[in-house]
Amino acid sequence: MASSSSSRDAPLVLSIQSHVAFGHVGNSAAVFPLQRMGIEVVAVHTVQFSNHTGYGEFRGQVFSAAHIEEVLEGLRARDVLERVGAVLSGYQGDAGTGEVILGVVDEIRRQTPSALYLCDPVMGDVGRGIFVRPGIPEFMKRRAVPSADIITPNQFEFEYLIDRPLVDTEDALKAARKLLEAHGDRLKCVVITSLATADVDSTRLRTLAVERDAAWFVEAPRIPLSPLPNGMGDVFSAVFLGDYLQHGETAGALGHAVATLSELIERTPQGSRDLPLIQAQSSLCTPKVSYEVQPLE
Repeated sequence: MASSSSSRDAPLVLSIQSHVAFGHVGNSAAVFPLQRMGIEVVAVHTVQFSNHTGYGEFRGQVFSAAHIEEVLEGLRARDVLERVGAVLSGYQGDAGTGEVILGVVDEIRRQTPSALYLCDPVMGDVGRGIFVRPGIPEFMKRRAVPSADIITPNQFEFEYLIDRPLVDTEDALKAARKLLEAHGDRLKCVVITSLATADVDSTRLRTLAVERDAAWFVEAPRIPLSPLPNGMGDVFSAVFLGDYLQHGETAGALGHAVATLSELIERTPQGSRDLPLIQAQSSLCTPKVSYEVQPLE
């Protein structure tokens, strides 16, 4: 019988976000990509719905902060939290849930100082506006972002964080650097997805990754799907984190995540509300497409 020591010693990703029984958003979009990349995931759900809102009516409930803390207490009792090497958070049911997440992030960092926290500050998007409960956008800006190592907002969310619209890519670079400076040594990387400023061709989208001393962008085709599938940001953040944990390079993680998402969108049937994560799962590890990762300074 093979020893289990290697699997037990491998770092875990604690993913705390929403879950749906049908469809691919939140943990239902993030867990499988990480597992397919060879990373063990501990999933804690902030909500459990029958389906995501892209399908219209749904059933289920938002879990209370007390419920989530109880699940974490069970993991704590099994010595699971001390093995966590990264925390991933996305959609949160309410601000109280966010405080529980930040509490467990602090606990994990005390045990494992090298542990990373990637916060996808899910709040809204162009066309839909803010779609989360009151209090969550303010929590993201004031509490979650300053506590994160990496954030992955879309352009709409990033503009909320900086309180103004972006002019162009250079403006986005400067604004991201200002955000990094504002949050001291903790925040290391700002990734802005779906960047469609005036300097970007209307048939393209940019994704920008900014650190204090380096920055890169990747440009990919804007694929004309209507409606766009839900969960795209959740998949992007999971693949970015997975690649970063495996290789430790922001530029490489950026290129991998953009290529994966672009290929998944390309393979999404017209009218589908979900990315084909199962049917196109090879794209999660080895996408056939690739886009140049260009330095930006």
